[in-house]
Amino acid sequence: MTETSTSPEPIRVTLYRWAGQWGPFKIKVPCGECALTVDIIEDTMANELSGVPIELEVREWLSEWWKPLRKGAWHAPIVLVEGDVVSEGEALNRGVLAEKVMNIAKDRFEIEGNQVFGKETCPHCTRAKQYLDDAGIEYVYHDVVKNPGRMYEMFPRVKAHIGEKTPVTVPQIWLDGDYIGGADQLSKKLGVKIPPQKDRARSSLSPSRWFGRRLKTAAA
Repeated sequence: MTETSTSPEPIRVTLYRWAGQWGPFKIKVPCGECALTVDIIEDTMANELSGVPIELEVREWLSEWWKPLRKGAWHAPIVLVEGDVVSEGEALNRGVLAEKVMNIAKDRFEIEGNQVFGKETCPHCTRAKQYLDDAGIEYVYHDVVKNPGRMYEMFPRVKAHIGEKTPVTVPQIWLDGDYIGGADQLSKKLGVKIPPQKDRARSSLSPSRWFGRRLKTAAA
């Protein structure tokens, strides 16, 4: 993910750690969960959120305790993303942070170029990549299983097009920054004729496949 030419503001992540002073009160004992949360945030930024413009600010809780309290948070470590509390009183769950940031990033930073989100065991992903290769179209491929960060990016971006209640499958494809959809939609875009297949649009958990496996197992 790259910044657009309009240079939107980075996404603000704020951590209030167990430290600071207020009047005669001063925190002298460090907080292990606060230190762990800093490490989790920095590692998530370097991995799942790599490429997303983020501004991290670490504040001393006791010196500014009333600021997070306005948001309903009291117990450090407190993590806020764009002013919304995502974690309080325990070490941060990195998935919660990645999901929150990506939901904001989908609106603030446009997807660019040709992008394919898929997974290794998906035949439709293989088909989509073959269509692009045959058409001589260069693209960036993201394995959402091997790289969870791209999964966190894919879900909110796709949901913005298909709706919250529609299941998200792979592949998910963008061409020149425009959302295309899956392999069938890509074939229509490129004018590729697809031979009929009875198993098209079925997953490995489709009822007919599942019962078929059970019947074969029982017969054996």
